[in-house]
Parts: sequence; structure tokens; C-alpha cells
Amino acid sequence: MIDKVTSIEKAIDVVKSGDSIMVGGFGIQGAALSLLRELSRRSIYNLTTISEDAGFVFGAISQSVPQLLDNGQISRMCVSFLGGNQTAHDQIDSGKLELDLIPQGTLAERIRIGGSGIGGFYTPTGVGTVVAEGKETKIIDGKEYLLELPLRANVAFIKAYKADHMGNAFFRYTTMNFNPLMSMAADVVIVEAEKIVKTGEIEPDHVHLPNVFVDYVVQSEGVKYRDR
Repeated sequence: MIDKVTSIEKAIDVVKSGDSIMVGGFGIQGAALSLLRELSRRSIYNLTTISEDAGFVFGAISQSVPQLLDNGQISRMCVSFLGGNQTAHDQIDSGKLELDLIPQGTLAERIRIGGSGIGGFYTPTGVGTVVAEGKETKIIDGKEYLLELPLRANVAFIKAYKADHMGNAFFRYTTMNFNPLMSMAADVVIVEAEKIVKTGEIEPDHVHLPNVFVDYVVQSEGVKYRDR
């Protein structure tokens, strides 16, 4: 049996400058904040991040949440919601940060097909807006559609409530969000778990993410939130 449990420090060693990283979560729900915090301590730059939003995961809402943008580690960001992250806004305005704003449903589907080996899909979402700029269009039954291409990443940071030593993972309530999709669309998948249990302790029906998609499991260190 392969034991995939390792330290956060060793897991982050797989990330290199220039990599693309998928970060699960909706806001801070289901975001691998301990992994992000360790990444912020490394001299790793020119990263492309793919996440639901930028306002929480990469912002300054917590004393422990990493300051990847403040550190200048991110050069391109793919999100569906930019939020109130002023650092992101400032870096976009100055040309330091490239923004790819993707409608949320489109983002989810691009990640899903990235993990499924599908070459693209057509959607009416974004037609006639800046989202359509530079994209192929097609008229189907008299309606205009955009061709959207798959998204994949070098590494995915996944947050689970529980994982076993083989890498089987269980997500609690809405923290599942983008995590399972991203786990199938990255070359290397690191699961940060609140609880690490013995293999077999997670009931088969409760395995939301099978171990075949997981490369490393690390223990979450938790996050201390700043008073608002």
C-alpha cells in the first residue's frame, strides 16, 4: 500500500516558477490555506492561478492567509470573481497582473473537460461581451455560441475534511465546490486534510475523491482569521 501522507514543506517542493496552480474553494470554504501559506514563503514566481475568486484566497483577510499577490508571485490569474482585493485591482491596472475573467459556469466546465480529455465546448455565455474577444464563434440553430477550451494545471491544491493514507478524500458540505473537478484536471494533486485517518476508515460511499487522482496528502495547519 502506498502511503501518500507527507509534510506540507515536501509537498510544496513540487511547485516550480512558471507553474499553473488550481486552487479549490469558494471564498475560503474549501480552500487549501495551509498550502497557500507555505507557497507564499517560497521564492516561486511567474505563477498562473486558477480559482473561483481572488478576493479571499489570495487576499489579506487573515494573518495566516498567504500574500501571493503582495509578494509578486502571481503573473496571471484566472477567476470568475475578482472581489474586493485591492492589490489585484492595482496590479491589473498597472499591467503587472494578467486577468482572465471567466464566467463561473464556464470556469467549472472548462476544468471538467480538462480532466475528461474533451477538446472544447460551445456556450452562449459571454456572447457580445469582452468574454468573447478572440474566441471562435459558431451559429447553432440560429443562436451564436462561443468555443471554450479546456483548462488544466501543473498542480492542484485541494482542501478536504478527511483523507486517508492512500489519498481517498471526503469533503464536508459546500467545501466540495470546485475541488473534485480540479483534482482531475492537474498533473499533480495535493490534498490538504483537516483529518487524516487510517486507510479503510472512510466508508466507500463517502469517498468523494478516489485515491487514483491524489499524489500527496498533508495535514492542515488551520488558519487564524483577522478580526473584521
